[in-house]
Amino acid sequence: MTIRLRSHHLLCLLTYVGKGYSPAFTANYDVIAERLGRGEDILIVSGPDDICAPLLDELELHCLRESAAERDRLAARDVGDLLARPIRAGTSLTLDKAILTEMRRAFSTGQTRNACQGCEWSGLCSAVAAGGYQETRVQRSGQSKQG
Repeated sequence: MTIRLRSHHLLCLLTYVGKGYSPAFTANYDVIAERLGRGEDILIVSGPDDICAPLLDELELHCLRESAAERDRLAARDVGDLLARPIRAGTSLTLDKAILTEMRRAFSTGQTRNACQGCEWSGLCSAVAAGGYQETRVQRSGQSKQG
């Protein structure tokens, strides 16, 4: 199977530690983290993705706001520059150990954090990165951690 992700979720998954908007959101994200750990392919999409799915019944969908689209644009540019390949709707990729390690290095140094400006989770993500990604659900080895 393929995991559908919007571009800025390529950054969010780097620091995901089991916290989120609701219990349904985190339960869904845990499943996605496990699938990523098994090496499932990612398909970049425009707009709401598999991570957003539990939020789509909300009255005020933040995943449809222009701010989310701008985060996608910035993340696609930064991750594309890092990986030396375009990241846009329709792009497929697999987060192997080398790519995860490089993406986390770039995130820690701020190289790929332009999309994070103004995000409510930025403080948590900074703390996770500063702690060496120890509690993340998608591990450096490419294996997911149960937690």
